[in-house]
Amino acid sequence: MTNDLATFNPFDADTLQCPFPHYAQMCDEQPVMLLESMGMYLVTRYDLVLKVIRDVETYSSMFGGASMPLPPDDRAKMAEVMADGYPRVPTMLTADMPDHTRYRRLISKAFTPKVIAELEPVIRAITTRLIDSWIDSGSIEYVEQFGVPLPVEVIAHALNVPDDRLADFKRWSDDSIAGIGTDIPLERRLEAERGVNEYQHYFASEFEKRRIEPQDDLLTNLLNARIDDDDPDVTDKRPLDMAEMLSMVQQLLVAGNETTTKLLTETIRMLAENPDEWRKLKDDPSRAPAIIEEALRLSTPTQGMFRISTKDHELEGVHIPKGARLVIVFASANRDATLYEDADTFNPDRENLRDHLAFGKGIHFCLGAALSRLEGRVALEELSKRLDSFTLPDSNEFEYFPSFLLRGLTRLDVDVVPAGAST
Repeated sequence: MTNDLATFNPFDADTLQCPFPHYAQMCDEQPVMLLESMGMYLVTRYDLVLKVIRDVETYSSMFGGASMPLPPDDRAKMAEVMADGYPRVPTMLTADMPDHTRYRRLISKAFTPKVIAELEPVIRAITTRLIDSWIDSGSIEYVEQFGVPLPVEVIAHALNVPDDRLADFKRWSDDSIAGIGTDIPLERRLEAERGVNEYQHYFASEFEKRRIEPQDDLLTNLLNARIDDDDPDVTDKRPLDMAEMLSMVQQLLVAGNETTTKLLTETIRMLAENPDEWRKLKDDPSRAPAIIEEALRLSTPTQGMFRISTKDHELEGVHIPKGARLVIVFASANRDATLYEDADTFNPDRENLRDHLAFGKGIHFCLGAALSRLEGRVALEELSKRLDSFTLPDSNEFEYFPSFLLRGLTRLDVDVVPAGAST
């Protein structure tokens, strides 16, 4: 049965729980669709999403943020709260070239492949410690006991955050995404911005400490990052100022744990629902990267991203006016039946596994993709060694957070059987 796309509401409770049938219909009938209730266009078909991503002149990333717009009086209250922090500078995710090129070059000087690779022993140690804490308990709440703490501790380690600030670290991350793709009360929005201010002041202090006493960490690397004098793509050679560094760390904070938490949780759910794939993984742990790619495709924790039209033009025969806001729906593109056979089926043996757009593509490809993949691989390797099996009990309601841009389960109950327990 088809749905009435004219009345499609991304905030509808049932839609938030499972938007994919709606997206499939859009792909077939209206791959570029004006959502009049929100005054924006949804782009859902893979080839069109890719076209928008690649055309950075027509489609700007300077959308300012993914939170829902506020009326004028509420914006004034928000501005008053934000005045107590540092300016919210658009970097990387919400910047266009040439500014984006400068930011990307500088963060790449600090967050190198070598830095990420050196985190593997840390990730493995955190993973095994977390598994040790619950493996003999028989049942766990996976989000709270594994999905959240693993990536939080990893990115906190990368940013040299002490253990006694981990709770604050997670809270600041939650505050950073509080209004993304969801409609929350003004008071919660204001509370979240106060949390962002708190985050900014903490890390500003940490940066200042490193000016005086440099450390072997990501913050020091970012503070000291410089554009090469002979780099032809960047004319602005300035090092990052405080507001820019804070913006970048905030994006690393969110990309480093929020999306990975959702990926880890969806992966274990998919393996529970496909026990043959779990047995194959146990027999051959080298399948872990392929499983992560397929879980990324199907789950797509960041379901979409905004773009702004820089000129009047047509996309797939639809007139897009200058200044219009679009959402490129990665979650829909990743299940496009023209690209993926049996698109809704979990199949880690697909030949085109890495064609998915879960981390975006092009100049805005997710900076944390390599770290997220590494955490996912290590988690599966250690879980497959330590667990014989696991199942999802009837207590699960499989409720997702009420956001149409960031999709993840609020909790996941899992019954676990340690390896060797049945012998």
